[in-house]
Amino acid sequence: MIKMLSSENIPQRIRLFRNDRLERLTLISWRTFALAWAVLLPSIAWAAWGTAKPLPALALVGAGLLVWTLFEYAMHRFLFHWHVNMAAVRRFVFLIHGNHHDNPNDALRDLMPLPVSLPIAAAVWLLSVLAIGPAGSWLFLGFISGYVAYDILHYACHQWPMRGRFASAIKRHHMRHHFVDGHGNYAISAIFWDRVFASRIKSLK
Repeated sequence: MIKMLSSENIPQRIRLFRNDRLERLTLISWRTFALAWAVLLPSIAWAAWGTAKPLPALALVGAGLLVWTLFEYAMHRFLFHWHVNMAAVRRFVFLIHGNHHDNPNDALRDLMPLPVSLPIAAAVWLLSVLAIGPAGSWLFLGFISGYVAYDILHYACHQWPMRGRFASAIKRHHMRHHFVDGHGNYAISAIFWDRVFASRIKSLK
């Protein structure tokens, strides 16, 4: 349960680990996130340069973006909301996502911390290259660009007004997941997947 600060009525941050060092690894500011990926994305593009001709490279980037949107949907629906009667699994799900539902507007937990995202990204990059050769770096660039866009949109849904038809539609879609029905509206960056997979929250309850 989240305790409330009496002075400002703001939820206290949920502590995930007793160890202070581990706890700090679960937090990330938007500035750190932006700086890290502003360096990493061009570096990935530089590493991919020359491994494929322009049109195939663009096609691979597009394929990577598409793969990301499906991965994002499946990860959120089936892993982040995994319900099983096993204490270890419930603890794991709470660590990776359940705490976010208990305190959804914690600005330092609305982005994926680098100690989690970077090892996963490295594994995906390796798999991409193993699957199709050096040009797999272009596929990975599309995938990881989709991830960065997703995390920015997720942060924006919780921390920014998001005005405009497109932006407000994304925010409304995600807020319904948090405050109307946690068993729907799993997509964030590609909300059409909730229509495709019949998980869209159709109306407010």
